[in-house]
Amino acid sequence: MGIDAIDENAAIVTRHEFRIDAPIARVWALHTDVNRWTSWQSDIDTAYADGPLQRGSTFHWSTAGLQIASTVYAIDAPRRILWGGPAQGIVGIHEWIFAAVGDTTVVTTAESWDGRQVRADTENLRRALDASLISWLALLRDTAENTLR
Repeated sequence: MGIDAIDENAAIVTRHEFRIDAPIARVWALHTDVNRWTSWQSDIDTAYADGPLQRGSTFHWSTAGLQIASTVYAIDAPRRILWGGPAQGIVGIHEWIFAAVGDTTVVTTAESWDGRQVRADTENLRRALDASLISWLALLRDTAENTLR
């Protein structure tokens, strides 16, 4: 596999961070249970993994008209997961880092996109990726925090 980080030289690199008022175990469990993504992640149409996520496993999902097969490149539960792969001309690599801060969790995400299609429409695709990641983080936060109530 050989991929251990996002591609810092890609046409698009974006980063976001959210603090979630929930313990890291709950946030990690929500985020890595691919088969339940559609129950809380309104931007995802389908999501399926054959089993628990581990290095080398592949899961399938669809969002915004993209059919995606993501391979897990690295995983260190409950602190970090790195996945990626090609989807319709876009080569994406996505890293998620989880840090417990008291009873809260800080989630940092970084994603790189590259490919001919990305380089042809960088600014529009950057805006779309930023909006998607902010939405994902907000939905993860809202779901994790609401399961405590």
